[in-house]
Amino acid sequence: MNAPTIYRLSIERFRCIKTFTWHPAKGVNVILGGGNVGKTTILDAIALLLSPMNPATLSDTDYHARAVAAGFVIEAIVYLPAQSGINHQTKPSWPWEWNGDDIKVPGTAGEATSGEPVYRLRVRGTEDLELVYEIVQPDGATDNLSVALRRSIGLVRLSGDDRNDRDLRLVQGSALDRLLSDKALRSRLATELAKSDVADQLGPEGKAALEALDTVFKKKNLPDELDLAITGGQGLSISALIGLTANRDGVQLPLASWGSGTRRFAALAIAEQKQGDAPITIVDEVERGLEPYRQRVLMGDLLAGASQVFLTTHSPAAIAAAVNASLWYVDHSGGIGTLESAPVERQRKHDPECFLARLTIVAEGITEFGFASALLEKAFGSVLQKHGVHITDGNGHESALCLLEALSSAGLRFGGFADDEGKHPTRWDRLSQKLGELLFRWRSGCLEENIIAALPDDKLEALLTDPDDVKTGMRLRTLAERLGTLEKDFATIRAAAGANLRAVILAAALGEVPGDKMAEKRHYQSHSQTWFKTVNGGRELAAKVFTLGVWDSLKGQLLPFCNAVRKTVDLGEVADLTT
Repeated sequence: MNAPTIYRLSIERFRCIKTFTWHPAKGVNVILGGGNVGKTTILDAIALLLSPMNPATLSDTDYHARAVAAGFVIEAIVYLPAQSGINHQTKPSWPWEWNGDDIKVPGTAGEATSGEPVYRLRVRGTEDLELVYEIVQPDGATDNLSVALRRSIGLVRLSGDDRNDRDLRLVQGSALDRLLSDKALRSRLATELAKSDVADQLGPEGKAALEALDTVFKKKNLPDELDLAITGGQGLSISALIGLTANRDGVQLPLASWGSGTRRFAALAIAEQKQGDAPITIVDEVERGLEPYRQRVLMGDLLAGASQVFLTTHSPAAIAAAVNASLWYVDHSGGIGTLESAPVERQRKHDPECFLARLTIVAEGITEFGFASALLEKAFGSVLQKHGVHITDGNGHESALCLLEALSSAGLRFGGFADDEGKHPTRWDRLSQKLGELLFRWRSGCLEENIIAALPDDKLEALLTDPDDVKTGMRLRTLAERLGTLEKDFATIRAAAGANLRAVILAAALGEVPGDKMAEKRHYQSHSQTWFKTVNGGRELAAKVFTLGVWDSLKGQLLPFCNAVRKTVDLGEVADLTT
């Protein structure tokens, strides 16, 4: 292993993160999630910890809830190869042992080691708005985590705002600086530039002003004979003004002025050229400036490299290209969990957007998908995308249960909307305890059963009436077939069904097969498509809950779910939904 690797990352009170612990994978880590959940903050924390320079003074917004007095801590358990220079410091740093989940103090002399040697690196934000870089030793002591060591570890960062890309310039610790490895270049540049007679380039007024200033200095017994020359100091160094250029139509232009995608590929190409060097790489919004085909190329390059990579994306194309990468999801509460399971894989392939939302609701099937969509739109008073809420089709009762269990076991909080089919009560109860009111289930039965049971008798004809007047006749025909009547008008069907009309409607809506019609099983099952077993059918049912006066009898079950979703995206509760 020749690449620096973070085995565990811990963040306390940094920006929007109050507390966070993560065991990232080796290789490429793709971090997904909706807006304002902390994805970029995770990348910024890694970048701050491994910064190859001493960052500028902090601001109070770098502290969680602006609680500056409490400070913040970013800590990583890191494997460091020999070329990082960790073993060549003036004062030695002693490794810990990594057991696959945690660190322990190495054994005493004579004991066999049982884990990999790792180092505990830490940066603290103090109440004085200053940064303290530390290596925590196994005996509890701390030593300075020097700029030199951080530079040798290496960090390539492709941020969301990288117009002045540091890795394309001779900034200390940049990919270009590491590649050229000419430590004396800055001194030679300063010497040559100091020979320039800058003052001669001043206009007459400027020269007069400089002479007047020199006179004032003499009167105040300050150093005199003032002149102008290139000097170093805090801020942007002279060497940082030197960057790569490339030919475009016969003109040498700085690479920093080229497109975002080109700059990103260039920075990675520079990092790859240093033999045996595999710096930790951070990419915020991998799709920035790239068409889908170039996103796939960049993902392929990252996956083929030896570096540990941390990247965020909102691009389905990038997610689809993340073959063999480790996918992680940050939920609305700041928890992070893996998306590596068979139930999750189906959603990743067919509905990757469900991992790019602020909150995703797993609907049991297409009817529940349509119903929950229309219900929540009414609860929000707008389209759900505006608030970062996404509804995904769970592809049936069993699949939805497995998907929610997989997400829940990863520590993630999704929502759910499902029937009570009497199956797996213990598993559903465990989910309910974890998700609370974000998991909606009918007290018994299914969606159609609960709504049809709540309808007054005089509203049954309105239930089967298609608002688009396309399926009304077909629905009447399904009832006539089940009742064996030749006439297909509602009056005839009502008379033939008698007290069983509601049950016949429910059987048709669910596609139930009469006991003596098993030879025509497919035909009778298809009746459900004529009724509500479509996305539009679910939306139609949601609308009829309000237009047919059913809401008052169902809101005790449905309203808490609506309010739980609203609260998740920082909206207040509502007392009722207008009918």
